[in-house]
Amino acid sequence: MNDIETTDRIKSIALTLEQWNKIYTQIAKDYPSSVLLIREKTKSVLGFTVRRQQKWSQDIGGSYCEDSIALDFFDAKKKTLFLLRYSDFLTNSGKIDLRNP
Repeated sequence: MNDIETTDRIKSIALTLEQWNKIYTQIAKDYPSSVLLIREKTKSVLGFTVRRQQKWSQDIGGSYCEDSIALDFFDAKKKTLFLLRYSDFLTNSGKIDLRNP
């Protein structure tokens, strides 16, 4: 018998810095500060880790860097809870499609 556990990859959620700042502020109100300050605690309590990304884009005026945040989830149930709890912060700016999480 094979002891290797197979899990389906859970799709990350991409956020703008504005969205993340609003969610971060709300999480800071809802949980002790250690949940956001300690990466492993964020993963165990909220089910995700935070990944900061930079993407270089070009337009007529030249190139510029776009900063964004990706939340990498490890637990589908915690991702669902996150989407239910913080969906107002996500849908107000129209940057996320909740039909394809």
